[in-house]
Amino acid sequence: MLKKTLYIICFLYVNHGIYAQLTCPDLTGPMDGGLNVPVDSGISWNPVDGITSYLISIGTSPGAGDIINRAGTGNDTTYTPPFGLPENTVIYVTITLFVFDGADVICTVGSFRTQDVTTPPPCTSLEFPMDGATDVDIGTQLSWNYAPSSTGYRLILSTTPGGNDIVDETVMTSLNFEPTSDLPVNTEIFVRIIPFNENGSAPGPCPEYSFITGAVSEIPDCTRLTNPLDGAVNIPLNSTLEWEEVPGADGYRISIGTSPTDNDILDNGIFNSTTAELLDFLPRRTFFVTIIPFNDGGDALGCVQESFSTILGCDPFVDSTSGELVSFSPQIDFPNVVSLCLNDGPRSIVATDQADGYRWYQLNTDDTETLISQTSEVRISEEGSYRYEIYNTVSQPGSVFECSSTKEFAVISSEIPDITNIDVTEQSAGLRIIVEAEGIGDYEFALDANGPFQDSNIFDNLPQGTYTIFVRDKNGCGVAERSSNNGLSPDDFPKFFTPNGDGVNDFWQYDPVIDIEEVDLQTIYIFNRLGALLTRIDPKSQGWDGNLDGVPLPSSDYWFKARSTDNKEIKGHFSLKR
Repeated sequence: MLKKTLYIICFLYVNHGIYAQLTCPDLTGPMDGGLNVPVDSGISWNPVDGITSYLISIGTSPGAGDIINRAGTGNDTTYTPPFGLPENTVIYVTITLFVFDGADVICTVGSFRTQDVTTPPPCTSLEFPMDGATDVDIGTQLSWNYAPSSTGYRLILSTTPGGNDIVDETVMTSLNFEPTSDLPVNTEIFVRIIPFNENGSAPGPCPEYSFITGAVSEIPDCTRLTNPLDGAVNIPLNSTLEWEEVPGADGYRISIGTSPTDNDILDNGIFNSTTAELLDFLPRRTFFVTIIPFNDGGDALGCVQESFSTILGCDPFVDSTSGELVSFSPQIDFPNVVSLCLNDGPRSIVATDQADGYRWYQLNTDDTETLISQTSEVRISEEGSYRYEIYNTVSQPGSVFECSSTKEFAVISSEIPDITNIDVTEQSAGLRIIVEAEGIGDYEFALDANGPFQDSNIFDNLPQGTYTIFVRDKNGCGVAERSSNNGLSPDDFPKFFTPNGDGVNDFWQYDPVIDIEEVDLQTIYIFNRLGALLTRIDPKSQGWDGNLDGVPLPSSDYWFKARSTDNKEIKGHFSLKR
């Protein structure tokens, strides 16, 4: 049967530079460490992404292949030993990962112990020729099915029922038998096969099968490819194999591989016509083909291997002249997240990637997608998940196709920030400004329109003065600005006063550097160094005289907090000097 196989070469690039890693599989049946496993059990393992094919070895010691040695399974992750497994034995399984153009990865995946067989095996059945077959070639090879737990078979051939005139109980340890001489022409041949093991022979009598031989057939001649021709290059990836018809051939055995010694694409596939539909050959590869016609007389002898090479395709490849990695697929440089500014309405996005064509899709909640644009520009009006695809159109002999790259991205809502409050406090090392902003965007903060912008909304150790705060939406929806003064500044309060009655600095009071009418200051609180409230003064009064209940307070540092009618406040400290 024809198998379609996908390959990943060992220097596979994903997103232009990431090397694909391979991980060894685990046994999925029988489980590693299993006991009393039936001797006719199949072996299975979990699949590994990125490999060409699997090779399985089964042995009675770690890494050995004395039972099965490197049997190819293609992409199948199951294998049943054709002759079963030895009883009461620890079985070791090794899986080799075959990678095109790379070193094999050998994985010791586990072991298990088979059951101790205590009963004889069952009877088996003749596989070829089929029971009742006619016109069977006189040089045919007999084969039969495996009988679970058997260690050998007794074969009896005769020209009469129950007789033994051709073969008298030949013991076989395989599942086939080729007579040392041709069978009689135009004769019914009777076959008995009796499986046995250490516990005895199959309980009988086992059935007797028969077939009738035909006349002597001549083996057919070899054939040759007519499409593609031997040595052809730039063959399209969806080519159909065709070859010359051979008179007298009943069919054709075809083997295809990516090297002269491997049949990793197709191993002895049987075709009754002179064509084989082969879809999606890998690009930039040479494929080796052997076609062997056959009939009842046997297989054609000395048939030569032929080959052809496919077109380049889309996969990255190393240019044989420059040695550089070349890819026909366009490169994507597109963000993971795109913002939709609520203050601006729907947004138009223009692709900056160079490509022959563009497609934009909206991903729906039911796992479908809707095509929304086929140009380099798309207009988006709602949040959600989207997919961006770009492609180049490539013309190669016999084929025109697209080489594409794609990326999913998210559209989120954002908006220009609203600065709701600026808290300015005086500390020992300078001013601290805390900015409060509202909105659904992702914001950053700066003291200059040109930055630098920071994620933190706190600015420390600033010199005395008035600052303009800039709050910017990271998604590009706008910048808000506001002065840290807002009519109220630490510079509006004296740093010291001297209540000694000389008429100079005898009172401590709010003394704005701007016109007092611009600020509606509500009240001023004065605290000692321990935070205890000493007094509250009216911003329009004469001020504080340095006394508490008529008693002069000592020289020291004192703290204040001023609050405006719109709940803006500023804190600081000053000195009382006597």
